[in-house]
Amino acid sequence: MLDNLNTHTPAALYKTFAPAEARRTARKLEFHFTPKHGSWLNMAEIELAILFKQCLNRRIPSIDRMQQETAAWEAQRNAQHATVHWRFTTSDARIRLARFYPS
Repeated sequence: MLDNLNTHTPAALYKTFAPAEARRTARKLEFHFTPKHGSWLNMAEIELAILFKQCLNRRIPSIDRMQQETAAWEAQRNAQHATVHWRFTTSDARIRLARFYPS
């Protein structure tokens, strides 16, 4: 998961590494770009916390079993159309972060 910096592209790999190494690395990556505006990192952290609480909060004997468990959890979350419910509003931000807002 990446933000929208211009350095986060396959082309950046070719500027950093030799072509063969850049190609090898690029084939292993799957790029998922984040929204230009929004708290994408907060949403990712919230979802990972939920994953841990609901699925990974115990010892899992193997990586294969963990992949099965997380795939089942993901399918259930997607079927529920689970979303993040924000509680921190703009007016809350203006109060709590007043030092960043002009008077």
